[in-house]
Amino acid sequence: MSDNSGLKPAKILSIANQKGGVGKTTTAINLGTALAAVGKRVLLMDLDPQGNASTGLGIDPSKRSMTMYDVLVDQTPINEAIIRTNVPNLFLMPSSVDLSSADVELVDDQRRVLRLRGALEELSTFEDEFDYVLIDCPPSLNLLTLNALAASQSVIVPLQAEFFALEGLSQLMLTIREVRQSLNAILKIEGIVLTMFDGRNNLSLQVEQDVRENLGDLVYKTVVPRNVRLSEAPSFGMPAILYDHKSRGSIAYQKLAAEFLRRENRRVAEAT
Repeated sequence: MSDNSGLKPAKILSIANQKGGVGKTTTAINLGTALAAVGKRVLLMDLDPQGNASTGLGIDPSKRSMTMYDVLVDQTPINEAIIRTNVPNLFLMPSSVDLSSADVELVDDQRRVLRLRGALEELSTFEDEFDYVLIDCPPSLNLLTLNALAASQSVIVPLQAEFFALEGLSQLMLTIREVRQSLNAILKIEGIVLTMFDGRNNLSLQVEQDVRENLGDLVYKTVVPRNVRLSEAPSFGMPAILYDHKSRGSIAYQKLAAEFLRRENRRVAEAT
């Protein structure tokens, strides 16, 4: 991505899994909040027409005057859609149900899968510098998810500790490989985070063992447990880390952010 301002460009990550209910939005909100809490400037892009990330951050639908729909379909400048959240250093590009029609409205655009990449080019000249852009993808491998993958440097995959976990993951990895070949050669998997983990359940333990044996260091050491506070927090329009920062789920996401940053620092050190 171009950088005309001299600012260090933001790292852009998709949070994706075509399966629903695996903790994508919970991960996007709480990882973003945890990174913001340690001083990183984070932009969370809600690319799901359900708008759960927007609601989970307390942004009422009536206050979403500009959304991802405007940016992708009408090509509204990206800075006009960015809003502040109640979390210091965490910004949001909200979503709305209108986004569900993007596939149809962009069907005649031959470069429709590159709309988001083009919009994100503006981040290099935006007045605020972001360290990270987290894209909360919808639970399907549709045009919106392809836009996210085409615009990202890497993908974080929330993976529920359940029987069919690896089967769904293999489909996503195939899609990432195809996107790398045709749209975005630099795309890679940033990491896989096990979610909804129950250490008392033999199945969860078996899934963890299988995933680590098959994917090794791609899998974060941190696992996110099943935790009622993670489920309750969105109904109060708050990240779980603010709703109850001492809960097991909140602590897990704080540890995940720390592990993410350690990997980042190690990568930078190895590159210099």
